[in-house]
Amino acid sequence: MTRNSIDLGDVTPHNIKQLKKLNTVVFPVSYNDKFYVDVLEAGELAKLAYYNDIVVGAVCCRIDTTENQRRLYIMTLGCLSPYRRLGIGTVMFEHILNYAEKDGNFDSIFLHVQINNDGAIEFYKKFGFEIVDTKEQYYKRIEPADAHVLQKSLRRNPPNANNINTSTNSANNQNPRSKVRQYTFV
Repeated sequence: MTRNSIDLGDVTPHNIKQLKKLNTVVFPVSYNDKFYVDVLEAGELAKLAYYNDIVVGAVCCRIDTTENQRRLYIMTLGCLSPYRRLGIGTVMFEHILNYAEKDGNFDSIFLHVQINNDGAIEFYKKFGFEIVDTKEQYYKRIEPADAHVLQKSLRRNPPNANNINTSTNSANNQNPRSKVRQYTFV
C-alpha cells in the first residue's frame, strides 16, 4: 500500500523561486518582488505544501490591522490543478486556522476571490466563510476584474482570560519561525 503524505514547510531564500513559479501557474495575477520579500518574513504565515515530497501548493498570509480590527488576510492559498481534492488545501487552511486560534486575538480571517472562481468560493464556504462584500475592478489586467470578499469571523479570547494556554501561546508567537510544523496524513 502506498502512503501519501502532505507536509508543510517553511518558505526560505533557498526555495522562494519554487513559490514564485507555483504562483505563476496557479493564480491569474502576478505578484511583485515586495510580496516575496514580505513572504520571507511571514514565518508560520507562509508555507509550501508538499505532496510526497513534491511542492504542489502554498499559502501566504499577513496580519491586517485596519478598521479597528486585527484580521488575518489570506493573500494566496493555492494548489496545482492535478493535486486538488486530495486534502492539500484543507491542510494549508487548517494550519492558518490553528495559528489564528492559538493566537486568540484575531477578529476574523478574510480574503479576496475572483467572482467567477466557484471552486474557491465553495472551498471557503465549507469552512464557514461568507461573502461579505464585492469589490468592483479589484483586479487589474484580468477578467472578470471583480472580487468577492470572503470572511470567517473568529471569537477572540477576552483580555486576561484565565486560559492555561494563553501564556504558552504568547511565548510561542513571539518568534513565528521558532518551530516548524509538519503534517503527514495516510
